[in-house]
Amino acid sequence: MKNIFEDIPDDVSAEVFENLVENQNVTIERIISEGHSSPDSGWYDQEKNEWVLVLQGEAIISLYNESSVHLKEGDYLNIKAHQKHKVAWTAPDIKTIWLAVHY
Repeated sequence: MKNIFEDIPDDVSAEVFENLVENQNVTIERIISEGHSSPDSGWYDQEKNEWVLVLQGEAIISLYNESSVHLKEGDYLNIKAHQKHKVAWTAPDIKTIWLAVHY
């Protein structure tokens, strides 16, 4: 048994991506951000759907040609395959812990 809030590194100068479960159909990962955002140029354009849940902290996700979404603890968002998106902001003063399911 493991706990999603255990083994959080003190130093997250680089955003942390950890696969928790992975097979040919689904990947579940824990992401830890602290003031991170996507590069200004370019967008994520993924082959699979992605469902994200903010467990701790907060973030803003920009969706191409749509409004940005501000996620707080407990908020989740389903991003359809090929929906261009990026992380515009994560809280700089607390670690934002995400659960992401790629399916």
